[in-house]
Amino acid sequence: MSERISPPWAWLESPPQHLAAYAGTGLWDERTIAQAATALAEADPGFVALIEGETRVTRAEIVADAEALSAAMYARGLRPGDVIAFQVPNWREAMVINTAAAMSGLVINPIVPIYRDHEVSLMLADCGARAVFVPSSFRRFDYAAMARRLAEVLPDLDHVFTVRGEGADDYAALIEEGRALSFARPKVDPLGVKMVLYTSGTTGRPKGVLHSHVSIARILRESGAYWGLTPGEATLMPSPVTHVSGYANGLEAPFICGTRTVLMESWNAAEALALIDRHQAVGTVAATPFLVELAAAARETGNRLPSFRFFACGGAAVPADLIPAANAAFDHCRAFRVFGASEVPLVTFGWPNVERLAATTDGAIVDYDIRVVDHEDRDLPDGQEGEILARGPGMMLGYADEAQTREAITTDGYFRTGDLGVRTSEGAITITGRKKDLIIRGGENISAKEIEDVLHAHPGVREAAVVAMPHERLGEGVCAYIIAAGEAPSPQDLAAHIADSGLAKQKTPERFEFREDFPRTASGKVRKDVLRADVKALVEATV
Repeated sequence: MSERISPPWAWLESPPQHLAAYAGTGLWDERTIAQAATALAEADPGFVALIEGETRVTRAEIVADAEALSAAMYARGLRPGDVIAFQVPNWREAMVINTAAAMSGLVINPIVPIYRDHEVSLMLADCGARAVFVPSSFRRFDYAAMARRLAEVLPDLDHVFTVRGEGADDYAALIEEGRALSFARPKVDPLGVKMVLYTSGTTGRPKGVLHSHVSIARILRESGAYWGLTPGEATLMPSPVTHVSGYANGLEAPFICGTRTVLMESWNAAEALALIDRHQAVGTVAATPFLVELAAAARETGNRLPSFRFFACGGAAVPADLIPAANAAFDHCRAFRVFGASEVPLVTFGWPNVERLAATTDGAIVDYDIRVVDHEDRDLPDGQEGEILARGPGMMLGYADEAQTREAITTDGYFRTGDLGVRTSEGAITITGRKKDLIIRGGENISAKEIEDVLHAHPGVREAAVVAMPHERLGEGVCAYIIAAGEAPSPQDLAAHIADSGLAKQKTPERFEFREDFPRTASGKVRKDVLRADVKALVEATV
């Protein structure tokens, strides 16, 4: 067992200054998700809170399994404040792991399954994770082997637990072990750190977003009411439960809104149609490409999904004609755009009942204070583009890194989103671009610099500049502009080099463009706005 050390966020106050005004006002339900789950389980133990395939899991079963897992983890030496990670697909075990973490006072670290050694090691090292839950294998990748490799070089990582594997360190064995043990729930501060979720930064270094037990619960309660979600209803969750949208709406909404989650392990429009019909699902929060494909499948089959009422989409550019076209495929479903980030989940809740605004804006500002500012932080009038700053009771506590937090949060408590947009007279936000150098590919943030750093290690690359390019399905793809050092390497060679680096597959550029030089500012900085416009024109010319 490694020596217990203070987490990197030990400097953080509870609550931090930018959230202190909300404490004790009633805006927060000052309970943990484990307390909320227990209360619902006592009220209606047989209610099915989660469906995965043919498996239906009740509230009582989730709480009982979470208690057993908590006891087993305590017996293994895990204590309140320790970090446990999980890199698990949309499996029912994820809900138990998350509930057990809250029950035990542990900090949960969700990691998206697409990440590999390079990204996972950075995240686990940064937060000092003491345990990680991974599939024994999934989609032909051996996650357990990866986790054990990382445990050899990460001194804090004491435990590698498998899910749907074998042996004493497998999830099923831990549950059985814990059933024979007693467990005294510790007192957990609901305003303290409950989760650290990593998102790509413009520097290439992942940023650990910290949330409390009350922040995401606030967003779920308010958005659920806004969308007309009522207890007992089912929602579909195709987004990864290790992403902020899937985590909140898939794993936690059943205990905040009293709903039922229907999990999808992977997206398939035809399967989604069947699941929505079978379980009478009323809505979902998912990526824009899923909406396009669900509507196409509905038109093709003539299945107009009468139970389905809402589809909140975001994470990729949404053409104005997409929303009306999707709505026309369904009987009652209203699709709408929303805007948010891991740091400020759901700044807007959409326009479910006004199709014009649902199609042309990124949603109504509901639970946040918003400023739109120029480059000197001066407030701008409605209709004028600037950087969007957001402040509200659902925002993050901060980043794990104190310096990153001070840079991101203003002295009056607003988070600098790095997104450019305008506020309309109706109280909506429309995103127009990004100030920060990120690529959003199908809802996933990708750091351009992280890819550039890998490309710069190739002997045939003198300079690389990575930018977003239009992608028909995912909204944005990855394009790398290259200045060769001598004879230009082939795109295949560069792609293999990136794959060998350990970066996740989706970070490999779909397109390479070779140039003698890049457009630059007077100070020599690469004009990425010009490169983005260039590749946009190239892509459009081939359509």
